[in-house]
Amino acid sequence: MQEKLKKIRLLLMDVDGVLTDGRIVYDNEGNELKFFDVKDGHGLKMLQRAGFKIGFVTGRESALVSRRAEELEVDFLYQGAKNKAVPYEEILQRMGCQDDEVAYIGDDLIDLPIILRAGFSVAVCDAVDEVIESADYMTKRPGGRGAVREVCDLLLKASGRWPEVTERYYR
Repeated sequence: MQEKLKKIRLLLMDVDGVLTDGRIVYDNEGNELKFFDVKDGHGLKMLQRAGFKIGFVTGRESALVSRRAEELEVDFLYQGAKNKAVPYEEILQRMGCQDDEVAYIGDDLIDLPIILRAGFSVAVCDAVDEVIESADYMTKRPGGRGAVREVCDLLLKASGRWPEVTERYYR
């Protein structure tokens, strides 16, 4: 696993069920609500400081996802991706990278085309069985509750960048 992790320079992920707990809540006015974990966001920011690129590839479209992507300054945002292999190919071309340089986090069948290709594939612990069985790693934390942060920490430690990125917190 460590050898796979050392090659990674791009982290892609699904949104609903990965960055959120998968629930979609509507208020009485029909507004959609999603819950994002601040620790996941902080992990993504630390990865960016270490030079990693970040992207969201989601099957749904949501203004809330656009807002979160903007807040986190993600490098790639693809919404409404019913066939996730298409944006994945575009991202690879834009980045000039290979499958083995990509980590992907998913939770459902729609994620399998990337899970099966990425150099390091991750299933959140509450993913569907087929994704868990196909992934290289299953998180201890569920989607929307620290799973992304767990993967960020793994990548930072494997790359040797953990001490540099976290040094500011120990002063």
